[in-house]
Amino acid sequence: MTLKPNIALTIAGSDSGGGAGIQADLRTFAFHKVHGTSAITCVTAQNTVGVTDVVAINPAQVVAQVDAVVSDIGVQAVKTGMLLNECIIVAIAAQAEAGKLPNLVVDPVMVSRTGVELIDDAAIACLRKKLVPQAKILTPNRYEAQILSGMMINTLADMEVAAQKILTLGCEAVLVKGGAMVGENQGVDVWFDGDRLEVLRTQTVDTPHTHGTGCTLSAAITAQLALGKEPLEAVKLAKKYVTEALRFSLAIGKGTGPVGHFYPLLAYESFTSFP
Repeated sequence: MTLKPNIALTIAGSDSGGGAGIQADLRTFAFHKVHGTSAITCVTAQNTVGVTDVVAINPAQVVAQVDAVVSDIGVQAVKTGMLLNECIIVAIAAQAEAGKLPNLVVDPVMVSRTGVELIDDAAIACLRKKLVPQAKILTPNRYEAQILSGMMINTLADMEVAAQKILTLGCEAVLVKGGAMVGENQGVDVWFDGDRLEVLRTQTVDTPHTHGTGCTLSAAITAQLALGKEPLEAVKLAKKYVTEALRFSLAIGKGTGPVGHFYPLLAYESFTSFP
């Protein structure tokens, strides 16, 4: 049997530990029966404990990867993750402006969920000015939303105001993620597309193993868009997927393990214990 699946593209960094980045994205695409393609922006040496080294890919090579995929295979949806520096951001924004990146989900990887800045100020300014306006859906976490909105976010009401402010930057819709919030607002997200302001809640999963949650959510949204779902529906379905993946998170390594992207296998009794 010959199949012709829908195609998604991830433009992001490589996580040698397999929990986030392109590794998480490709597994997420596969779960959704979407063929995953990739353009690697940087190579990291990392595990469940932390990152020990990062090497950027030449922007021209990043563009060459995108062109190779788009010109031959074609894509129905695209996501960006860690773009690392200003030069790569400029290059990818140009691809988006040229119409090569349909249904673009921008995960504006600037600050970790623990508040650690991941790219420099010039790269942040470039992402804000050049790439954010190209996004069909923008998925900032609490700290990234603070930077993009220019305000502190401590409450659900703050998240709602921030979402409205961020939309004025030019994206079609924004999902302010609440994973870094505390108390009853932890894990609560806020959606705004100019018409609908919705608070999205799912069941909270108590697990310390949450590595790759943001990458996985944006990848799941991208997969749903590639399958033809409307943006808000894509987000809601993606949140359900991430919730289940958290429920079957992986206790591997000495630090924070990743979510269980292949949780349907883990849910079977024969897969619940490993030799």
